[in-house]
Amino acid sequence: MAESFKTSVAGTPSRLSLRANFSWTFLGNVIFAACQWGMLIVLAKLGTPEMVGQFALGSAIAVPVLMLTNLQLRDVQATDAREEYAFADYFGLRLITVVVGLLIIGGIVLALRYPAETALVVVAFGLFKAVEAISDVIFGMLQHHERMDRVAQSMILRGVLSLVALGVLVSLTGSVFWGVLGLVFAGIGVVLLFDLRSVLLIKHATPGAGLAYLARSLRPRWNRRTLLALTWLALPLGISMLLISLATSLPRFFVGHYLGEYTLGIFAALTYLQVAGMTVVSALGQSALPRLSQYYAAGDRQAFSRLLLRMGAIGLVLGSGGIAVALIAGRPLLTLIYQPEYATYAWFFVWVMVSAAIGYVSWLIGEGMKAARYLRVQVVLFGVQVAVLTALSVWLIPSMGMPGVAIVMIAAAAVHLVGTLLILAHAIATLPAPKGSETR
Repeated sequence: MAESFKTSVAGTPSRLSLRANFSWTFLGNVIFAACQWGMLIVLAKLGTPEMVGQFALGSAIAVPVLMLTNLQLRDVQATDAREEYAFADYFGLRLITVVVGLLIIGGIVLALRYPAETALVVVAFGLFKAVEAISDVIFGMLQHHERMDRVAQSMILRGVLSLVALGVLVSLTGSVFWGVLGLVFAGIGVVLLFDLRSVLLIKHATPGAGLAYLARSLRPRWNRRTLLALTWLALPLGISMLLISLATSLPRFFVGHYLGEYTLGIFAALTYLQVAGMTVVSALGQSALPRLSQYYAAGDRQAFSRLLLRMGAIGLVLGSGGIAVALIAGRPLLTLIYQPEYATYAWFFVWVMVSAAIGYVSWLIGEGMKAARYLRVQVVLFGVQVAVLTALSVWLIPSMGMPGVAIVMIAAAAVHLVGTLLILAHAIATLPAPKGSETR
């Protein structure tokens, strides 16, 4: 892809407009999500629902751990409007947390005594997400500079290479583990061949800059006082992301425990279809977050509220469209994409889309909480959501089966939406005049 970096008079990379950033992020997320969806399709076509379930279980164990240890530093970077911390601080902390995350995943595998194949899949997922975490901290720098074009291009490369690697290796070996290991190597290739170049571009490297310059640009800084302060700032968001991940992972655990690996494979495949809408949601949220943080820091209540309303309206439209598609074409769509046995759950697909619609709205307007640095209160919100989800899962799934799963998903999404609205109402009502950043 052609380079599009220009520099301003001050010598910094020129920022793209909100529309351009959204367009690039949307394109990158669409292709990346399509490739991720393609992975499930590959497993469904080449293997069995049990293989899809094993893939989902590996992700369900590894992803929440890395969500916690990543501390969502990317969002902290993107909203660091006053540049209180340098890239070297973020990068140093990310390296530490990646190692901690991998150690925790290894401990979980040993403690739960999974069969060898499942244990290897979990560990491979941990490595895959660890590589993504390195890219993610670079994405945070690019997002801070509002250069989502480079982020999108990296996601496109990673998505395509990952899909090809998974498909080829699963076809040759018939093993989910080797397929996930292919994702690890694809991610490493993108970091080395593309993401590091983005660092050079942001750092104004000359065409002849070599490895020595790159090493200096990527040199982490491990100042104890700074790292502790940054960790304390980001920890609530990391815990929130853990809870968000658990909101996705816990239903998989309960479905697998109560209804078996076969049903877990069906459930994982159907719930992934909501990603089509989440692609747009994520693109808009990531693109709008720096602008929202600037409005809030400037005390511009009207601009802040207006952008949130626009984002919420987009989420509602997307969600309604997903419900309509599920009602009208759910059964043939599932047959075409997966296999006939998946289409027998077309009714469940409708309720998945209802839950997704609620989630789209709450996720988009929830970017306002990040922009306002209402981070710690999100821990309470997501904690309540996970508690409701867990209680309802234990109560309804064993007795009702998949209809109980549908009720659990919709109830959990509704709790999150109501809580988000209440927090944002407080944030807007008490919007402060410009001053030092403060975490609530």
